[in-house]
Order: sequence, then structure tokens, then C-alpha cells
Amino acid sequence: MHKARILDGKALATIVKADLRTRTETLKARGITPGLGTVLVGDDPGSHSYVAGKHRDCQEVGINSIRVDLPASATQADVMAAIKDLNSAKECTGYIVQLPLPNGVNAQTILEAIDPAKDADGLHPMNLGRLVSGYAAPLPCTPRGIVALLRHYEVPIAGAEVCVIGRGLTVGRPLGLLLTRKEENATVTLTHTGTKDLAKHVKQADIVVAAIGKAHFLTAQMIKQGATVLDVGISRTEAGLLGDVHPDVFVVAANVAPMPGGVGPMTRAMLLTNVVEACE
Repeated sequence: MHKARILDGKALATIVKADLRTRTETLKARGITPGLGTVLVGDDPGSHSYVAGKHRDCQEVGINSIRVDLPASATQADVMAAIKDLNSAKECTGYIVQLPLPNGVNAQTILEAIDPAKDADGLHPMNLGRLVSGYAAPLPCTPRGIVALLRHYEVPIAGAEVCVIGRGLTVGRPLGLLLTRKEENATVTLTHTGTKDLAKHVKQADIVVAAIGKAHFLTAQMIKQGATVLDVGISRTEAGLLGDVHPDVFVVAANVAPMPGGVGPMTRAMLLTNVVEACE
């Protein structure tokens, strides 16, 4: 029975991190040390473990960690003060604000206050605008990780029909922008809850990216034989954490980036890449 090739993000992230370690050592020899800052508000366990993982990654590649943890009672002014500090801190070359922020703190105002040059997530409105305009800027981590994964496994991108399911700000929208650049040259259909005939768009696609957070939403019968499927969704269910892609897809697809172990590790690796690149 046919079984799809796994696009192993964990293995590729290891290669990326080894390269970053070398680049970090080169920078340090020039007296420059990359530093990743995180701003975390409150005590959400998921957010805490996520941020801890980012700092472990930093240690692996020789990047300095700057951790700013604020209590759940933190006000807009408290968070703004932390942003101001990181914007001016020489040792911080890139940072992220962990979402969601508590009620009473306006996420948009906070995110817009980040220095675009230190925007490690690549989601500052100015950097997204630069991406639209084709100017150099920090790139959104998940879309960048997806492109790196496809390239590493030599999945053809130029001329490919790509169907993205989900128009979220972190994946769907910026992924379309990335894949339609001249360097990638894919044709992208961005589908969402308002799409009339989702099945038709998915069936035509050479590459399908599922990013909606609906457990096992994408099934084998929805995709064409030999398609490449990337699972970017995550849902908490009684059966544990599940992706958007049903296991039966492996029988029909040529390549699958599974959840976990596919796109996730690449997102983290690209965050580190943005921090190192900001120094180079």
C-alpha cells in the first residue's frame, strides 16, 4: 500500500539550527551576539511551555535569551513599557510578544509598537506591507518554514497550484504573499469560511496547506492523487492534540508534513533565523 513521504520538519530544523550556530559564532567573532526577547503576560501553561521552548532553541544555537514575564494583572502601560525597553535594548536583536494578551490590553497597539527591525515574528504591519511591496523585511515564520520545507524536499513550487485553507494572519494570508513572489512563482488559492466550493479548489491543488484548527478536517477523498499536504492546524480534543489532516491522507498524498513534527519545528527555526539575520 502506498504511504506518503514524510516532510520531516524536525530533521530539517536540526540542519537549520546547525547552520545558525555557525553563523552565530561568526557574528560573535565580530563582537555581535544575537539576542531573542520574549514578552509573556499571564500564566497560561501553553504559552509558558511555548516560550520556554523558544529559549531552549536559543541556547542550542548560541543566541542570548531575554525573558520578560509580566503578571496577568499587567496593564497596557506595563506591556508598553516592556516593549519600549526591548526596542532600545542593544542586546535584543529581535523579539516576540506571546499572544493572546489578557483582556484590557490592546494587542494591535502593542504589536504596532514593536520596532519593525526587531520584529522576529515578521508580522508587524510594516513588515507585512514590505512583503506585499517586495522589499526585504523579516518574514512571517510559519510561511517561511513551509517554503523552506518544500524546497528542502524538492517539492516543485514554481507553477504549482496551491490551495491554502484558512486566512489567518499568521499562516494563510502571508503564505499566499510568500508563494506568489517571483522566487516561488506558485499560483495560490486562499480559501476560507466564505468559500463556496472548497472541495473543487482542494481537488485541483498540487499542494494543500491546512491551517484552520479543525481536527482531521482534510480527508483522503478531498485531495488529488500525488498531492503534497502540509498540516498546520492544531486542535485540543479528548484524544489529545490533533492536526487538520486525517491519517487516511497518507494513502493518497505523495508528501505529507504531519502535525506534530512537520511545520511546527520549522516555525521555531525560522524565528531564530530572523533573529540571526537581523544582526548580519
